[in-house]
Amino acid sequence: MQYRRIGSTAVSVIGLGAMPLSIEGRPAEDRSFATVHAALDAGVTLIDTADSYHWHADEVGHNEQLIARALATYGGDTSGVLVATKGGRGRPGDGTWTVNGTPEHLKRACHASLKRLGTDAIGLYQLHKPDPQVPWAESLGALSDLLAEGSIRAAGISNVDTAQIREAHALLGDGLVSVQNRFSPEVQDSEPELRLCAELGIAFLPWSPLGGISRSSLDGPSALDGSRAPAYAAFHEVARERRVTPQQVCLAWLLALAPVVVPIPGSSRPETVRASAEAADLRLTEAEVARLTRSTVR
Repeated sequence: MQYRRIGSTAVSVIGLGAMPLSIEGRPAEDRSFATVHAALDAGVTLIDTADSYHWHADEVGHNEQLIARALATYGGDTSGVLVATKGGRGRPGDGTWTVNGTPEHLKRACHASLKRLGTDAIGLYQLHKPDPQVPWAESLGALSDLLAEGSIRAAGISNVDTAQIREAHALLGDGLVSVQNRFSPEVQDSEPELRLCAELGIAFLPWSPLGGISRSSLDGPSALDGSRAPAYAAFHEVARERRVTPQQVCLAWLLALAPVVVPIPGSSRPETVRASAEAADLRLTEAEVARLTRSTVR
């Protein structure tokens, strides 16, 4: 396993996005535990969760509690694992998402996450999404207060633009260590945010990093727009040449974009989390990176 830094903490270059273990279609608990344990066995030391990763309205924090139990039953050393959680979103149970970025809510949510995770301080606490009804500075102020009181060791923000990153960096200083935005071969709207994070030395955590790749195929119709099928031929071609999977090529490509990138692919099976972790050791050439990048240009 290779490592990069999120603030002062060294983490595996590939993390585990734990959301699939708790939302609709989630696996049985024993398979969820096996998935987390497989990630740890493979050297993964970053697990991303949130209080809103649950299915039904009455099970807020389901994923946090699951991760806490999985770590407790692992049987090995978990002291080096960074559990990153988030607050500021909700799920009413009908498949929709809500947002609440008031300082009062964020502080309550953080303290509730602390109890569920069974820790005295959250290693990385992320504001899940800006609330258009709440001034950004007020939401950031809650993170600042949580840092000052010691409830969290580091702060992150998610689903943000460059102006929001700059404001957060100005207010939180070194306390701001990460940005989590959607980024993949399919969706690259956050390239300006990625570049800004590289400039500022802030970790960039792409969520849904395999977007497009996992649904494209060279052997049959793509789930994407048929006019672009096969949409990501270069990823499949490089995968064949390297004798790896297109998903592993995708993760290696993301890692090559900037030294601050730490992808967090979601997984609900031990075999997929192991395959993702193996991408940490796949080194693409500059020519391969350029070839793959060109193939994603719309």
